[in-house]
This record gives sequence, structure tokens and C-alpha cells, in this order.
Amino acid sequence: MSIASFGRNTSKLKALFGIRARLVLLALILVVPLMLDRVRLLEDSRSRQMMQAANELSELAKHTADAQREIISTVQAVVKSSAYIYAAASQQGRGCAVMRASLRVDLPWIRNLSIIGPEGKIDCSTKQSIVGFDLGDRDYVLKARELHDFVLSDFIPSRITSLPTLIAAYPVSAVDGNQESVVIAAIDLKWMSQLLVNRGGRSGVSVVLVDGAGTILASPPESMNLIGQKLKDTSLLEAVTLREINLDREYGSISFESADGEKKAVSFARVTGTKARMIVSINQSLMLGDINRDIRTAYIQLAIVVLATLLGAWFAGERLIIRPLRAMTDTANRFGRGEFSARASNASLPIEFIPLARAFDTMASQLSEREREMAAANDRLTVIASLDLVSGLANRRGFQSRLEFEWMKALQSDSRLSLLMIDVDHFKLFNDTYGHPEGDACLSRVGEALSTIA
Repeated sequence: MSIASFGRNTSKLKALFGIRARLVLLALILVVPLMLDRVRLLEDSRSRQMMQAANELSELAKHTADAQREIISTVQAVVKSSAYIYAAASQQGRGCAVMRASLRVDLPWIRNLSIIGPEGKIDCSTKQSIVGFDLGDRDYVLKARELHDFVLSDFIPSRITSLPTLIAAYPVSAVDGNQESVVIAAIDLKWMSQLLVNRGGRSGVSVVLVDGAGTILASPPESMNLIGQKLKDTSLLEAVTLREINLDREYGSISFESADGEKKAVSFARVTGTKARMIVSINQSLMLGDINRDIRTAYIQLAIVVLATLLGAWFAGERLIIRPLRAMTDTANRFGRGEFSARASNASLPIEFIPLARAFDTMASQLSEREREMAAANDRLTVIASLDLVSGLANRRGFQSRLEFEWMKALQSDSRLSLLMIDVDHFKLFNDTYGHPEGDACLSRVGEALSTIA
């Protein structure tokens, strides 16, 4: 790169960072940090809100799962006690009667309590109309007999009532090894859903209890129509299961994006001892709608403030600094052209420029005075250079200048030019005899005489 091109680039760079650009930069330094700090506070608030919502959803999932577990624990206690009563009374041949007489079945979450005999048919039930139904092929019956322990089924449509239900089963063989009967209790899913009333607490919160296959077992009353349906997005259950395996615990939280692109914050908790899970989710756009709107507003305000600052600094610099400087520059240029009558103070200037304008005016007055003095001095010099000071007549230079003028005039007008030469006789003798002062006086009188006749 040559020195000249480097100098041009440097000049362009200096022009770019002129006084207006510096004013704009200063304004941005003052304003932008404040707006960015506000945006940062809103971003931090959003992060805290997301963390708080995640904690709330996690606690909600665990508490709701615990509430469902209490129901299942109560049902488990009922079927176990019924199995003990039935086993003891069966030795006297009164198992069914004693069980029905000794058990209160007004528990709202139990629809009915039944005994399935060795052949798989209902031998005894608190609901007489279902006695004789064959349920021996049901998985929960087979599994209870196989494990000799409490079993809770997944969601099933009741073969007897055609209503969606959960079945709790407990084999009497767990009490008396000689017995092959199984005590079953039908759980009312609507009652389980009643426990979810007001569990959301936030707009857009979804709370559902699902079984191991992803079928909804319970939901808040406003969405009871979902009971018995599969989760809308089955991949959610897969994500929950995978997270559960990775965490090696029965509760946790995940961020999930559904098939339609909807981002959700999801918390889950397993109902201990079962395959059922309480899943609580919320649409992140709904959860963070207000704070996101505030952040967008803050960014828009930042853009508006920056734009207003740029325009304000630009126009303020133009009106308060650039325009006065331009006016004073124009005045200085007029001074350079000799227009000393121009006055900088006549322009409309900010108060800070008034002293400088007055200084310009004072300088103009002084320059004008010096110009007049110089003109007078030049006139005097011209006279001195053209006239003889003693005689008052033109000296040799004056004579030469006038001769050239008349000569050119004669040439142009094609006229004749006459030259008359006058000699002062015996002047040297006079000057030597009477002295130089008298000689000068003599020359002066001769000049006056010639002036009167020339």
C-alpha cells in the first residue's frame, strides 16, 4: 500500500469518526447499557420462571402420584383383608356370606368387590348381578395366581359393566396356600379423577394419570372425556420411560417437543408399586407467554431507543455544532476574500459559540483597519516612488512611467508625441555657492513655476 493511499484511507477513517459519529457513540454508550440491563433482567426472570415452573410441576406430579397411591394402597388393604376374611370363613363354608357381611363397600373409589373361584367364575360379589361371570382368562387374574401377590391391571373396559376401569387383584393363596380363589376390586376411575381437581394451578397445565400402555386413567373433571384414550403423542411416554431409566428413579422432568412442534415442560412421577405414572405438562409458550412478550417489547424498545438516540445525536450535532461551525467557516472564507464587513455574530449561534464569533468579528475589524492602513501606506510609497521630494515634480521613475503611457497612447491613437526638455542653467554653481538647503529651495521654486505652466 502506497503512502498516498494510506493517507486517503486515514482521511476517510477520520471523516467516518467525525464529531457527529462521536456524539452518536457517546449517546449509545449512555443508553444501550441501560436497555441491555433491562433485557438481561427479563432473561434472568424467564430463567427463574422456567426453573420455578419446573419445580412446581415436579412437586405437583409427585404429590398427585402420592394421592393416587393412597387410593391404591387403600384398595390393596381392602382386598388383602377380604382375602383373609374369606380364607378364614371358607373353612366353615361361610366365606362369601361372612366377607359380604363384614366388609363395608361404601368406599367411593371401589365399585364392587368380588371373589373369583378356581374355575375362573365370580362365585361371590358385593354386586349380586355379576355373580357367574367368567373372568378366568383375564391377565390380572392369571398374574395374581402366578405371583401370589397384589396385582393392579392396566386400563381395561369392564367386561361386565362396559365401563373403563382398573382392577386390583389379590390371591387368597397368599393367605391360605390351599385356596385358588382371587379377590378382585373394581376401581372407579372417575373418583381417581376427582383427586386432580384444582391440581393444575397454572393456565395451560395438563395433569393425567396413565397406565403402562399410555392409556389415560384419570384426568381433571374438565377433560374427563380423555379417560380411556391413548396419549395424543405416544412418544411422550417413551421419553418419560427413557428419562426414568437414565435417572434410575421414579420421578423427574424433561423438555419435550411434540410431533406438531409444540414445546412442553413435562414432569412425571410413578405411582409406587404400579406401572401407572402421573404426567404433568405445560406448553412453554403459554407458561412463558407474558415474559416472552415483555422481552420482545424490551427488544423493540431497545431498537426504538437506539434509533431515536442515533437520530437525536445526529440532528443535535448538526444543529448545535456542525451548523455553527459551518457558519463560522463561511465567515472566515469571506474574510479571506476581503469581505471584512461580514460578521459571525449575526448568525444564530448557540451561546457557547458567541465568544468565538465575537473574536472573529474583532479579528475582522482589525484586519479591515490594517487593510486601510496598508492601502494608505502603499499610496504614500507610490507617491514617494514617483515624485521628487525636493521639487515636487515627477522623478526619473515617474517620468519613465508617464513616458511609456503616453508612448503607448500615441501608438494606439496614431498621433504624435512631443517631448520638451528644460535645463536649469548654472544650478551646480548656485548649489555650491549657497549650499544644499538653498539649492533645494531653488529647485522647489522651479518646480512650482513649472507646475503652474505645465
